[in-house]
Amino acid sequence: MNTEELYRIYCGHPVITTDSRDCPEGSIFFALKGDNFDGNRFAAAALRNGCALAVVDDPAAAADSRCILVDDCLRTFQALAREHRRRFGIPVIGITGTNGKTTTKELTTAVLAEKFSVMATQGNFNNDVGVPKTLFRLRPEHQIAVVEMGASHPGDIRRLAETAEPTCGIITNVGKAHLQGFGSFEGVVRTKGELYDFLRAREGGRVFINAADATLRGIAGGLPQVKYGPEGAAPDGVEGRVAGRSPLLCVEWRAAGGPWHRVQTNLIGSYNLPNVLAAACIGVSFGVDEAAVCRALEAYVPSNSRSQLERTPHNTLIVDAYNANPTSMAAALDNFLGMEGDNKMAILGDMRELGAASAEEHQRVADRLAGCGFDSVWLVGGEFAKTDCPFRKFASADEVKAEIRRSRPEGFCILIKGSHSTRLYELPELL
Repeated sequence: MNTEELYRIYCGHPVITTDSRDCPEGSIFFALKGDNFDGNRFAAAALRNGCALAVVDDPAAAADSRCILVDDCLRTFQALAREHRRRFGIPVIGITGTNGKTTTKELTTAVLAEKFSVMATQGNFNNDVGVPKTLFRLRPEHQIAVVEMGASHPGDIRRLAETAEPTCGIITNVGKAHLQGFGSFEGVVRTKGELYDFLRAREGGRVFINAADATLRGIAGGLPQVKYGPEGAAPDGVEGRVAGRSPLLCVEWRAAGGPWHRVQTNLIGSYNLPNVLAAACIGVSFGVDEAAVCRALEAYVPSNSRSQLERTPHNTLIVDAYNANPTSMAAALDNFLGMEGDNKMAILGDMRELGAASAEEHQRVADRLAGCGFDSVWLVGGEFAKTDCPFRKFASADEVKAEIRRSRPEGFCILIKGSHSTRLYELPELL
């Protein structure tokens, strides 16, 4: 069965599920595979639970006449999502990058929503399954889409771009992350640059680019560019500067040399300045009134342990525990070091998926901490355990929680940062 035939069937059953426990009446089940499961084994259950049809790629699972046998369920799932996306002649903004892509996606969505009906990636549905699921949410009322794209291996962004077919895009930055999958920093650059490659081959494709980022400038050749950046870097685009960060980031920005606007955000960290400017740049480019841009930026409140400020009866917390890599860790420490105030404490968790570079990168963080002068530092995880440093070390978040229950720190400003799998996001409720 080709994609067009399957799409005609989808139009009669326009609800997709990949979970046999969540089967709306009349929906279509796709038997996707994961590292520890095979959706083909659950096709029969999905049909019993309410699905009208099941798409499978194992002949043994296709005994029921309501099963559609295909060569590869994931590729069919992606192709069907692309076919659905093609029914909408609207701008689609692709967003990727090592750090800041989710925050930039959220800020951009908030800004564009001041003028348009926006469909955007929810949470971090940014992989080869999440992007198609996002596209299936497109409806006739949507006027613009914002699609986040993540990557951990070469070719990931190319496949996601081929599925979402963005009309324009942004790479927030390129840093050291997922080195185990990419092999090197150069591998990260090439993979993120696959978004540029797709747009370069697409008629009318354009990019929003941080004019101060030499790496991005170097790979953006041949593309129409809408620029943003720190003051002086993008005089014809959107430029801005940090106006305060004690502790929440205050930004001043302007477009094409026009009047300056002051925005008090709910974000922590000067490292969020490019994310704010990117959202303003995209908004202005799509005709959002500058006052409305400011309104949206000020109203946005981060969630999911990303650059969050939390005040408890005991401490002030800077929670940035959704993810961590050497680039974002350095930025977080720079910002924390520059913040006003005494009694600073850092609780840092391992940075995962760094491969052969892991020991060197964790030692670099430990060495940097030695010169920061923080009142207390706790390091969490097996990689930090190997570092040569005087700081207190914990094997896991559970050990940290046990210590907090025994003797909770009081009166500190605490930076909490680590890869998601270290589970440091569980600490704030105890601090």
